[in-house]
Amino acid sequence: MPADPRDGLEARAESHAPERAEAAHRRDADLGGPALLGERTILGERRILLVAIRTRAGDELRCGLVGVDGDVRRGDLAGAEGCEQEGQWSAPVRCRPYASPVRAVSAAGAARCILSFPSMARIVIGCWGSHGDFDPSVGLGLGLQRRGHDVTVATIAYFEPHLRAAGLKFHAIRPDVRPDDASLIQRIMDRDHGTEVLLREIVYPALPAMLEDFTPLVGTTDLFVSHPLTMVIPMLAEKHGIPWASTVLAPMSFFSPTDIPVLPPAPWLKALDGLGRWPGRVLAAAADVATRGWAAPAYALRESMRLPRGGNPLFDAQHSPHLVLALYSKVLGAPQPSWPANVVITGHMFHDATHGATLAPEVEDFLARGPPPVVFTLGSSAILAPGTFWRESLAAVRALGVRAICMVGPGNAEALRAELPSHAMALEMAPHSLLMPRASVVVQQCGIGTLAQGLRSGAPMLAVPFAHDQPDNAYRATKLGLARILPPSRYRAPRVAEELERLVRDPSYRAAAQRVASEVRAERGVDVACDALEARFGL
Repeated sequence: MPADPRDGLEARAESHAPERAEAAHRRDADLGGPALLGERTILGERRILLVAIRTRAGDELRCGLVGVDGDVRRGDLAGAEGCEQEGQWSAPVRCRPYASPVRAVSAAGAARCILSFPSMARIVIGCWGSHGDFDPSVGLGLGLQRRGHDVTVATIAYFEPHLRAAGLKFHAIRPDVRPDDASLIQRIMDRDHGTEVLLREIVYPALPAMLEDFTPLVGTTDLFVSHPLTMVIPMLAEKHGIPWASTVLAPMSFFSPTDIPVLPPAPWLKALDGLGRWPGRVLAAAADVATRGWAAPAYALRESMRLPRGGNPLFDAQHSPHLVLALYSKVLGAPQPSWPANVVITGHMFHDATHGATLAPEVEDFLARGPPPVVFTLGSSAILAPGTFWRESLAAVRALGVRAICMVGPGNAEALRAELPSHAMALEMAPHSLLMPRASVVVQQCGIGTLAQGLRSGAPMLAVPFAHDQPDNAYRATKLGLARILPPSRYRAPRVAEELERLVRDPSYRAAAQRVASEVRAERGVDVACDALEARFGL
């Protein structure tokens, strides 16, 4: 049984009490100074002081709570149920926007209560990869920030402007690659060898540098949240006793023997599901053995930190013993017996503001001039390794005479416009959340971020999976009855036209897409994830 992670969190809060108390003193001076009315111990082991505050802005007396560690947050609570007479403790209430359980008191005749939170947790979310990895981290970070926590996202420098624009703190980590490096992404998106290139050539050799980048955060972090490729977070958590939650973005990360994933080089292995559990166990064991050699730098780093060798960083060792957040929709798969016991399937972390907050006027004008178009997109990675995708797509659009919008990535729209028929348009990017719901069909690669937006849109889908988790994600979409698969190797205009016609004419695909969209839209992914973190770690 792992130790309760809240013990480490409280111990770390205690160690930072002096500087927080000093900050509280400065705030108290601005408010005119508190008068101590009483003291209680609530919210686990944290001491809470009942105070009366007279502000400099007026004579109104407001009562609230303040933690002795001094790091407080104040929020208005108008007409809250549970507030009682001055000096009395009430039942727990919830205060928005932070939604943290607190106890409140009211000053006699006061119009509202001022609630001071005992502390905000300093949370570091690690992520590494493309927009499909980054955007969920931003969504989660903003949710935690709305609840009063101090959030830093540790990621590659490419995403710093997006984080600053979102209002989140940024911390740079290596390997510092650029997700728009076409020559690199083409190698990573190779169907047969892309995963090996990503891990053996890029991620694993850079782990010492990643450790060096994360280490300065150790002294000021109450909770780490890891991504499958921020492999040093489990090491630092173990070494320094820092509470740690892990995340997975897609079902494939669990590599369950009872739910065999679709592997890009050998999708036919999925058929072995029908033979019982033994093929899955053999396949999982073989994948573990095959990739352990890649992880030699991780094992060497653990040894240098005087940590046990541990498991395979790609498999069981990536999962926190305290909490694993599966940041995807429940429609993509049920929990499996082989999963860790502490998994919470949250729903997707939707955030695509980095791609714009509105549709461009020319896009709105195009949409208004005719029936819903077919929308073509390859996300943020496959877009740099499209092969013949755009040529075949436009040929199919011409053959069918359908309207189309092609999202072709930065710097590519102008080159493609000369080849467009009059009933199609090309644009570099647009927020999927605004465009996909207005499509007749969405043609996409099924990276988990693009798939999530597709599932929410209510539009049928033609899946063109390239590599990594995309074939497995595409398979799960077909099981929902809303999609068909056409691999890049068979993506030819006549077949594309045939598949698009089938998806448009058969009403069962749209009916399934609308049903799934209702389920996905009803999920409260960010809130569920934040609730799980706060409950498990006592935030």
